[in-house]
Amino acid sequence: MDFSETNHHRLSRPIRCIVKLGGAAITCKNEIEKTNEEGLEIVASQLREAMVSGSSLPKGVGMDWSKRAECSEISLNVDDFGDQELMELSNFIVVHGAGSFGHFQASKSGVHKGGLERPLVKAGFVATRISVTKLNLEIVRALARESLPAIGMSPFSCGWSTCQRNFGSANLSTVTKALDSGFVPVLHGDAVLDEAQGCTILSGDVIIRYLAEHLKPDYVVFLTDVLGVYDRPPTEPGAVLLREIAVNEDGSWSVLKPRLKDSSRQVEITVAAHDTTGGMMTKISEAAMIAKLGIDVYIVKATTNHSVRALRGELRGDVIPDDWLGTLVRFSR
Repeated sequence: MDFSETNHHRLSRPIRCIVKLGGAAITCKNEIEKTNEEGLEIVASQLREAMVSGSSLPKGVGMDWSKRAECSEISLNVDDFGDQELMELSNFIVVHGAGSFGHFQASKSGVHKGGLERPLVKAGFVATRISVTKLNLEIVRALARESLPAIGMSPFSCGWSTCQRNFGSANLSTVTKALDSGFVPVLHGDAVLDEAQGCTILSGDVIIRYLAEHLKPDYVVFLTDVLGVYDRPPTEPGAVLLREIAVNEDGSWSVLKPRLKDSSRQVEITVAAHDTTGGMMTKISEAAMIAKLGIDVYIVKATTNHSVRALRGELRGDVIPDDWLGTLVRFSR
């Protein structure tokens, strides 16, 4: 595809970080359409801390002027804005997974396999989008309550489509114009049209890779519900956290830290049966493709001190501090 039209709006400021908010970190995976409100609140405040230059700045006035379930009215005092100064934010893009939103609808109807001429698939396409945009709104509201000017952007509504489940066309001008206007774009995995099979699911991980390739952020952070990538499912006894993964020119990767005793042992990855977008294996392969662009990727547990340090860009040196727990995926130059 010719990407010449993709970035016709050039960014006036570079992008500092693209954040992938894993669905499992912000939703209750085993309860359909339930957000992990406490986790989401912490993530939102950590993002604010990472984005506001000189993070000791007092929190401004919230931007979520919609009614909350437990309140009878909307809280807003226009006078609070009288002496407010606009916060100086560094450019961040947030992309989130679906977690317990959307996966059920997508897998029940087979949207990812295409076939819009079938009533079940068409209904599933609509149902999936209702579910993922509902979560997108919750995340945008959580960021807005932290005074971050977040704007939800659905790939389908931005005109993005695929061809045989790979990117077909994606105009980034809406995203870049929003960034230049001082907003924080919040994108998500979505049901989109596909030129070959009618429709499919465009996963958040694929979106991240595409954005990284075309917008060249300083670094990328994947926030997950576990400390990082392990040599086998982390629930298994003896699972080892992989601290550093080096990606080679051909896309293959090897573990640099720690040195695994059994170097022939392939990393075992589990994929939840209902996850239509590929689980942890997709994450590592997408992270590897981003690292090949020369962009460091940090995979780290959300809501921890480790995630704060990754988001703030404190780990950008050659050596990872011993007290940081997470996985760094970088190109072996």
